[in-house]
Amino acid sequence: MEIKGIKVGDKISKYPIIQGGMGVGVSGYRLAGTVAKEGGIGIISTADIGYREPDFEKNPVEANLRAIDKEIDKAREIAPNGIIGINIMCALNNYSEMVKEVVKKGIDLIISGAGLPKDLPEFVKGTKTKIAPIISSARGAKLITKLWRTKHNYVPDMIVIEGPEAGGHLGFHLEELGEGENPLPTEERPKLEDITREVIEEMKKVEEETGKEIPVIVAGGIYTGEDIAKFLKLGASGVQMATRFVATDECDAAEEFKKAYVDCKKEDIEIVNSPVGMPGRAIHNAFLDKVKEQRPKIEKCLRCIHTCDVNTTPYCITRALINAVKGNMENALLFCGSNAYRIQNIVPVHQLMQELMQETNLAMQA
Repeated sequence: MEIKGIKVGDKISKYPIIQGGMGVGVSGYRLAGTVAKEGGIGIISTADIGYREPDFEKNPVEANLRAIDKEIDKAREIAPNGIIGINIMCALNNYSEMVKEVVKKGIDLIISGAGLPKDLPEFVKGTKTKIAPIISSARGAKLITKLWRTKHNYVPDMIVIEGPEAGGHLGFHLEELGEGENPLPTEERPKLEDITREVIEEMKKVEEETGKEIPVIVAGGIYTGEDIAKFLKLGASGVQMATRFVATDECDAAEEFKKAYVDCKKEDIEIVNSPVGMPGRAIHNAFLDKVKEQRPKIEKCLRCIHTCDVNTTPYCITRALINAVKGNMENALLFCGSNAYRIQNIVPVHQLMQELMQETNLAMQA
């Protein structure tokens, strides 16, 4: 079975790998640009990307808009012919402003989740920018596809399935993740393979009705080339991986953040409550213990997400994620995928990509 790249507009990646978007600043220009240069699709996260700007505290919206321009330009310097994309959370307060800005910059691809990006098509019509919603079920894929077709006469350019083993924010109920008061038994929990089959089936119907090809990308717990091959054989067009790319030389996070991945054990990875209003997966650390014991005082709200209430939020997620990317581990929220504990060392992106594709090729021939 031939391994093909992922088509984004008039570009096709060399490999069927999208590097997942990770905020705050974990997947910036250096990581995204290098992945694109090495044949994958590099994704910059917009979540408070302006944290390094001198006026971020006073003017976070303006700082973020200014910073994303710089990030895109620097990524393109690294990979002038590569595919560069953006991850934008629907929960962001300045969602529409950020979308308009990256479209104006001519970004190749926008991947959008943490809610349903209901009006995303209206921002890209007449441009070369392609758009992909993140969904966690065939029902979600059917819903957003129907909505876009009915309201905007637009068929998704790509669908990204994010399964229950993903890092960061998860589109599943606690019970589906084996948590909460009445956790589902293991055999009843959602499985990425089943979701993938169902979504592909739904998208085939849409493709037949519209004549438009819709690549289905699978994310959440994809760790090896064998995993990539498994989903390619199921009919997916590619995978999205984030956790593996944290432990690379080019990842934009501090070395302390990367080392936390290398050092963590399976039992260190847990489901946490996030101010975004969704469950999240993270590495247990002193910060999570502290916020359970006492809610930290929030001196200033940076107005990052509309789902957060400064009076009741368990902690400021922006501060916690900025601490993470800067290496302040005592006060950091360390989002990760379920397989982070398997990482043994930090490697160059080139080496990781080559290893993954060698494994994929072998598994495809098996």
